[in-house]
Amino acid sequence: MENHASFAIYLAAALAEIAGCFAFWAWLKLGKSIWWLMPGMGSLALFAWLLTMIDAAAAGRAYAAYGGVYIAASLAWLWLAEGVRPDRWDVTGVAVALAGSTIILAGPR
Repeated sequence: MENHASFAIYLAAALAEIAGCFAFWAWLKLGKSIWWLMPGMGSLALFAWLLTMIDAAAAGRAYAAYGGVYIAASLAWLWLAEGVRPDRWDVTGVAVALAGSTIILAGPR
C-alpha cells in the first residue's frame, strides 16, 4: 500500500477514534445523554476496522506508527472542536511523534 494511502487510513482512523472517545467524554464529563454512546461505539468500531486495513506484517508496528497521526489529529481536534489553540510544546510534541511514525513506516525491512 502506498504511503499516502496509509496516511489517509491513519487519518480516518484517528478521527473515528477521537470522535468515539469524545462521545464518552461528553457523556461522563459534559453531562450529555447516554445516547451519545451509540454513535461513539460505532465510531470506535470503525477505528479498529480501519487499522486492519494498514499493510503491515505486525499489528504492533501498524499501531505504533499510527500514534503520531493520532497525536496530530488530537491537537487539531483540540483547536477546531474545543477552541483551544495548541501551544509550542504541543506543536513540538507532534513534530517528534510524526518523526517517530515516519521512521517506523519508512524504515528498511
